[in-house]
Amino acid sequence: MKKTKFLAFAAIAAAALAAAGCGSEDPATAADTIVVSSAWTKAAESGMTGAFAELENTGDQAVRIVSVSSPVSSRTELHEMAPAADGAMAMREMDGGLTVAAGSRHSLAPGGDHLMLMDLIEPVTPGTDIEFTLTFSDGSSIDFTSQVRDFAGARENYVPSAEEGANHGG
Repeated sequence: MKKTKFLAFAAIAAAALAAAGCGSEDPATAADTIVVSSAWTKAAESGMTGAFAELENTGDQAVRIVSVSSPVSSRTELHEMAPAADGAMAMREMDGGLTVAAGSRHSLAPGGDHLMLMDLIEPVTPGTDIEFTLTFSDGSSIDFTSQVRDFAGARENYVPSAEEGANHGG
């Protein structure tokens, strides 16, 4: 009889655990579905520099990155390459953030979309690591580390916003 009661209790406990596991988990946040890999940042003594990485959305819904921050910069922006007034390609801040489609990868690369560290607080020297935080439209965020490297390429022009032009004489 004891064995029967034990088996009945075990069956009830297993069913309760299975039911609890079916609906109690919180839905995934955008931060839960993004994997950042191959992150690196271009070395710079002062001013501004770019950071690059591979972003993979492992989820089944698109996610939008709305901001980025780093302790080595007083202002960090999501940037894209776009035609300037003279027709030449220039980098500028993305309007509305960066969307990474469900089940896809998005490259942040020199000459393309990238993270821009503006007004560096300290030199960004080769061989060091920089911390970044990506914040998503759902309010979630992830931190990642980027290795600093020497890189001589991708010397794009920067097109400041109208507000920046007024503030910086540009």
